[in-house]
Amino acid sequence: MAKTPAWQRKAGKDPKGGLNAAGRASYNRETGGNLKPPAPNPKTEKDASRRKSFCARMQGMKRKLTGSKTARDPDSRINKSLRAWKC
Repeated sequence: MAKTPAWQRKAGKDPKGGLNAAGRASYNRETGGNLKPPAPNPKTEKDASRRKSFCARMQGMKRKLTGSKTARDPDSRINKSLRAWKC
């Protein structure tokens, strides 16, 4: 039986939110994607726009797809990701 990819397991998740390097590499291998690390302190205009886009998208997800308990929980995955990106 094949092992699930790292991005779907704890091994690929960053305790501070989002995916760690192993998780991103695993996701990119599986899907042919090109996930990049968070850009909380953008040094370029391109990273600044990527961060702004991510924050807007995740705030919408938080509002629409999470329950009131999860939205307020500081340890929820979505809140950890928003903190990691400094949203």
